Amino acid sequence: MMKFTTIFTTALLIASFAGVANAENSSQLRQLLSTKNCSECDLSGAGLVMSDLAGAKLERANLAGANLSQTNLMGADLRGANLAGASLNSANLTGADLRGANLAGTDLRSAYLTNANLQGLDIRSAYLQGAVGIPMASGTADDFYKWGFSEWQKNDFASAIENYNRAISLKPVFPGAYLARAMAKFRVQDDRGAVKDAMVAERLFFAQSDREGTQVAQALLAKINLASQPTPVNSVGNGNFVDLLTGLSSMLLKFF
Repeated sequence: MMKFTTIFTTALLIASFAGVANAENSSQLRQLLSTKNCSECDLSGAGLVMSDLAGAKLERANLAGANLSQTNLMGADLRGANLAGASLNSANLTGADLRGANLAGTDLRSAYLTNANLQGLDIRSAYLQGAVGIPMASGTADDFYKWGFSEWQKNDFASAIENYNRAISLKPVFPGAYLARAMAKFRVQDDRGAVKDAMVAERLFFAQSDREGTQVAQALLAKINLASQPTPVNSVGNGNFVDLLTGLSSMLLKFF
């Protein structure tokens, strides 16, 4: 009987503590929404979808697991904030200050990061597919290449090209990026740009004694030129060329 009473009392204390914690969390949530000032607040797991938090003061706030999808955080102060596992999918972080923030497992897909301050952050553990305006200093050439490949797989060729552009800016001698960009440019009907990139890729692969890469670049050049010609009614059409590009995409995996 004594054992049962102890367990029951302990359960009541835990429930009471949880209620206080939830009440405090709700109070801080209301504070944030009404004043946009909630530094060091515990907002873990909070639902803030599509909220207007432009310019909000959230430095060192605990936003772990919070749902901030499509939220306006333009110019927000998120220095030192815990955003581990939080969803910022399609959020507007233009000009936001994220220095010192924890972005482990943070969903930043399709988020707007133009002019965001990510100085000193390792953002590679975050999900960044489709993110717009990732600062050049926030990733290596290989990072931008991988993000471009992710966009390619989703058929978002314009975003893929943007990431390949950055990879090449950081690492001009990057044949895989030129080859990938050639393929993406063809898919957006930029045949001239595709040919130019494929030629650069071929030259760089050859200079690096990469026989396989050289042959793939040459094959891509030949197919682009063939696809650019008028196609007889009963001959192999552009659809098969698209299939070829899909097959060639496996070549790009060697640069991961």
